[in-house]
Amino acid sequence: MSALYIDADACPVKAEAERVATRHKWRMFVVSNGGLRPSQNPLVENVIVDAGADVADMWIAERCGPGDVVVTGDIPLAAKCIEAGARVLRHNGERFTEANIGQQLAMRDLMADLRAANPLGMQGGGKGFSKADRSRFLDALEREIRAAKG
Repeated sequence: MSALYIDADACPVKAEAERVATRHKWRMFVVSNGGLRPSQNPLVENVIVDAGADVADMWIAERCGPGDVVVTGDIPLAAKCIEAGARVLRHNGERFTEANIGQQLAMRDLMADLRAANPLGMQGGGKGFSKADRSRFLDALEREIRAAKG
């Protein structure tokens, strides 16, 4: 049975994902290191993993596969999930695919190298999460679940 996996730490669209998953009667796994309010929805399973680097990511990567949808902003996790056959979305609705994941990983590595070379020159976060991002996510998740159903 297909499932929706949410890399929940710092995920701004958990409630939206739950609404879409519930409408499609999909099981949803909200995976985090803790500190999240559990859902009372019987289709939603809150998975608390041990603290540590990439523990939640490993939990998701080991379980997802063809017919599943994963929501994450973590590019290495996205690559593992694509390799496992899952469909993968960012929180803003952008889709990770076999065609773009290599470039995404390369850009991530380049930016890490630039930050390491000049730690004072590249500070600050990215742009904020907007209503348009939320809307794009909802539309993209709906499309991905429909496509996963085949």
